[in-house]
Amino acid sequence: MAENDKQGGAEAGNPQSQGFPLTVVTQYVKDLSFENPGGPDSLMTLKEVPHGTVRVDVRVQPRTPPEIEIVLFLAVEAKASDKVVYVAECEYGGIFRLGRVSQEVVLPLIMIEAPRLLFPFARQVIAHAISAGGFPPLLINPIDFAALYRDKREEMMKQAAAAQPTGEGDGKTALN
Repeated sequence: MAENDKQGGAEAGNPQSQGFPLTVVTQYVKDLSFENPGGPDSLMTLKEVPHGTVRVDVRVQPRTPPEIEIVLFLAVEAKASDKVVYVAECEYGGIFRLGRVSQEVVLPLIMIEAPRLLFPFARQVIAHAISAGGFPPLLINPIDFAALYRDKREEMMKQAAAAQPTGEGDGKTALN
């Protein structure tokens, strides 16, 4: 307990003096939406467990350094017999404080570790919204944020390579 007090005091005086690379300052539901397009009819006529897709996105919003806002976006669309029975979307955010870390680990921290910390809470919010909507509970499988980060990084590198001028043509390049 006394060790926690000392650490908290040091952190309050100089947030970067502490040794943790990433600290959760706060977390919250930023936006939540649940839609049941069929209304009560879809609940009364549901004869099979809905199946569907889950979309995931990580959004980053810089704040006053060393803090950064990370928002994990989860969207679920469930169908039964090719008819949409519900759509649930959640933006679950967190304010994180970056410690003293080398520049090469900043992106992996904010694109892998921060969403990994937020995910269980966002999954619970989605599961509760779906259950409260009267549908069978949905448990989203764990997400490999490291693989998502690698895929996104490779995609960005390919786009950057494609945008490089080839030395042919009029010398103009498109700006994104």
